[in-house]
Amino acid sequence: MFQPSQLDVRRFFCTTLRQGLAGEALDPMQQLAWPWVQAHPEYHAELADEARALSLSYAVEAGQTNPFLHLAMHLSLSEQMAIDQPHGIRQAVALLAQRRGSRHEAHHGAMEALGEMVWEGQRSGRPPDGQAYLERVRRMATGD
Repeated sequence: MFQPSQLDVRRFFCTTLRQGLAGEALDPMQQLAWPWVQAHPEYHAELADEARALSLSYAVEAGQTNPFLHLAMHLSLSEQMAIDQPHGIRQAVALLAQRRGSRHEAHHGAMEALGEMVWEGQRSGRPPDGQAYLERVRRMATGD
């Protein structure tokens, strides 16, 4: 399994922005990421300065949004939906998109649930609970 480093992820998104804006060919993973990079123009300045992007720290305590984490979560969710893993996530996010009025807003809700799942797994020392994550997204979608 490929496990990119933090710097690899940052380079990937910086390169995706640069190539996308220039109209250059994107590899398959960049093609998945490009719509999410476009949907977040507020991150373009940070992504455009790769040297600076590689040096920044996004401490939770500082209250800064980490654009690379945010975009990576969009990309992860897109991949989950493409293969429907956990089983049912594709339908749950589609229902959430109907409820929230956009795929982008649905992604943000599902990403919140995904972040909670990862945090809870880290805190408890247990593997991430995909079923609990899926149920959170379903509850958002149904308003329960």
